[in-house]
Amino acid sequence: MSHPTEIPLISIITINYNQAEVTLDFLESAKRLTYPNYEIVLVDNASTIPLVVPAEAAQGGPFWARVRVVRSDENLGFTGGNNLGMAQARGDYFFIVNNDTELTATLLEELLKPFALSPIIGVVCPKIKFYDTPNTVQFAGYGPMNMLTGTAHLVGFNQPDSAEYDRPGPTNFAHGCAMLVSRQVVDKVGRFAERFFLYYEELDWSQRIKDAGYVIQYQPSASILHKESASVGRQSTLRTYYMTRNRILFIRRHGSLAQRLAFYAFFGFAVLPKHVAAFLISGQFPHAKAFLRGLFWNLRSSKVSAV
Repeated sequence: MSHPTEIPLISIITINYNQAEVTLDFLESAKRLTYPNYEIVLVDNASTIPLVVPAEAAQGGPFWARVRVVRSDENLGFTGGNNLGMAQARGDYFFIVNNDTELTATLLEELLKPFALSPIIGVVCPKIKFYDTPNTVQFAGYGPMNMLTGTAHLVGFNQPDSAEYDRPGPTNFAHGCAMLVSRQVVDKVGRFAERFFLYYEELDWSQRIKDAGYVIQYQPSASILHKESASVGRQSTLRTYYMTRNRILFIRRHGSLAQRLAFYAFFGFAVLPKHVAAFLISGQFPHAKAFLRGLFWNLRSSKVSAV
């Protein structure tokens, strides 16, 4: 780690899973960063399609000296992959970021600024905009979790970017696409809960970080472009399974007894019949099966506290 009087070392942690071209585009965008003290920990998450590093990397150079590839022989998911990256990282701060993003030049400087304002700020998130429509917001903060439905809304989602989304301040949750977390927070709270694997993991982590007394900050002067759902795809049965499974798991882990009972009633009488009927009527039988698998996983799994 850096000495306290030095410019903090930021470890940029990103995961590659069979997306060599996307990941190389990400690395190209990282070359624009103006922050002087960072490293990139690239976790190759058991890709079957090899990540071929450009010839210029073999020749060295100041940028490629910052990049380290950490290979996992099994797919650890978003949670385990990032945990592996954090375990290998040397930084004072961990910048967890999707490989399907494009970094802006002053991103790291702007993300660091709120940490100097208060010792209780533990995580800082940038404004996230869509890569294909860069004037459209994906994330300008998170609303509170609705403990009845098990959902939380994204502030500004799909809205034209405007001054309304340029106000910095606390937000309820960090976005898994891009978040800067201090090592101190990770040392106190722990890393991602690996049983989430994919989806809801950042909401669970955010809740644990807030429960430890830290604040999550939205910093709109930092911005990033996101190629939405390039890793899994919005129509994937994998997404249906983990979104269903982990929505329930989040409430089991963080809801009071009364909140859990209300959620179970809502899910059983409203969500379950609506989703299964919609999948069956539209002929999406694999999605109906994935939805039910996510539900039954929770019925079979008695442990909720394990990470």
